[in-house]
Amino acid sequence: MGVWEHATASATMLLLLLCLNEIAHVNSQRVPALFVFGDSLVEVGNNNFLNTMAKANFFPYGIDFPRAATGRFSNGRSLIDFFGEMLGVSSPPPFADPSTTGSRILNGVNYASAASGILDESGRNYGDRFPMNRQIQNFESTLNQYRTMMNPAALSQFLAKSIAVVVTGNNDYINNYLRSGIYSPGFNYSAQQFGNLLVNNLGRQILALHSLGLRKFFLAGVGPLGCIPNIRATGLAPPGRCVDQVNQIVGFFNVGLRSMVEQLNRDHPDSIFVYGNTYHVLGDILNNPARYQFDIVDRACCGVGRDRGQISCLPLIYPCVNRRQTVFWDAFHPSESAIYVFAWRAVNGPQDDCYPVNIKQMALI
Repeated sequence: MGVWEHATASATMLLLLLCLNEIAHVNSQRVPALFVFGDSLVEVGNNNFLNTMAKANFFPYGIDFPRAATGRFSNGRSLIDFFGEMLGVSSPPPFADPSTTGSRILNGVNYASAASGILDESGRNYGDRFPMNRQIQNFESTLNQYRTMMNPAALSQFLAKSIAVVVTGNNDYINNYLRSGIYSPGFNYSAQQFGNLLVNNLGRQILALHSLGLRKFFLAGVGPLGCIPNIRATGLAPPGRCVDQVNQIVGFFNVGLRSMVEQLNRDHPDSIFVYGNTYHVLGDILNNPARYQFDIVDRACCGVGRDRGQISCLPLIYPCVNRRQTVFWDAFHPSESAIYVFAWRAVNGPQDDCYPVNIKQMALI
């Protein structure tokens, strides 16, 4: 072997050893990785690579984020960023980014896609997106990469210790059921029937992820959508009030999701499924804003029209300056400050916030 060939072989061996050491370190962590599925509440840039109107890769999104506008639908950090910080795991990169390969996937991958839902058709009015079924397919693609990096036993342990975060269902209402002029479910299903439809479909999707090796699941419910600026802006409720009818509609999904979590835990004792009570936590923020140092609960920080919610945040619009005291960032999404409150309570809170255990407790199982 010549000098050049020997140097090349040595460099390759060194790279392999470094990679193996990194994998060993990741597998030794209590929570080695986060796998994120869902919509814009947990999106970190997948839609930047899709032909869609549902993007947040422009100012003023990210105005309070160190890397500016990345595709997060927030003025700052996302729910996943906070989960990662609280668990000691790096926030995973977006699946659609071509650079999401190799060592970049050792802390997990984010598959979430704005405008997506549990149902394939939800959000189609925005263009391309990755619905939940497609996100599961994308996860399978990532598994093929892992199989080239770890032996089967190591991969099984890695997946079992990781946490799957699932935040979806919002667009099945906002961009499906509640838009009966575009979609048919609003005509064809009662609110309870539609909630059951979503829960049954999501249940199959969670079982598909379980069959692929994931064992720890955080499943977030839908928040009080009748209180977001976009729904307030419809004028269906008096000024300053939430649209109670919409909140009642999403309640059927949340009740069904919690029941599904109980059933999954009974059926799969090798796993843990957790229900994140989004409705309860955000409702507490809206009902008791001073407790969390919020001043503005009924309009967006960035947007156009009534309650700044008729048209969501547009490029180069300058947002409000008191973002720390505002619950809603744009027509649909909480501010970074409100997201932090939910994240902290999901990780550390009592059973009213996270059932049957919180995320920190799940990490110890």
